Amino acid sequence: MDNARHTTKLYRVLFVCLGNICRSPAAEGITREMAAQRGLADRVDVDSAGIGGWHVGQLPDSRMRRHAAARGYRLDSRARQFADGDFDRFDLIVAMDADNYACLSRRKPARGCRARLVGMADYLRSHPGCHAIPDPYYGGDADFELVVELLEDACAGLLDELFLPK
Repeated sequence: MDNARHTTKLYRVLFVCLGNICRSPAAEGITREMAAQRGLADRVDVDSAGIGGWHVGQLPDSRMRRHAAARGYRLDSRARQFADGDFDRFDLIVAMDADNYACLSRRKPARGCRARLVGMADYLRSHPGCHAIPDPYYGGDADFELVVELLEDACAGLLDELFLPK
């Protein structure tokens, strides 16, 4: 039996946006695919959630699924609402924008929780000056394309941060 496999940390990552039908499920699907391509599928467990519960049980927005699929990503998770227990279930909780981050910060226990709270834009490498992953919900095709492009950059940066030697 390979002992190294048993000592390797499994990172549990939760992506959070407003309703869990655009940005966070896209980040989940993109990260899952990138991890598989890098041979890291057994080292990272990803999930997504929304601040609000408006879309619980729904598939991601069809426009987001279409734009992600055009780049080879499958988005098939069902929306769920963020729960305070997620602070203990995950190592990293990743907010898509400053509003999501602020909401999660207010809910995060002052001490004793497992998760570290970060912003998705913190992992962008090729988009200087971009401080958030914008919500494309009320936009058009170009907005969804931009989100997928930003998430590809940030998800790669996140995986590099977790798994590349420092």
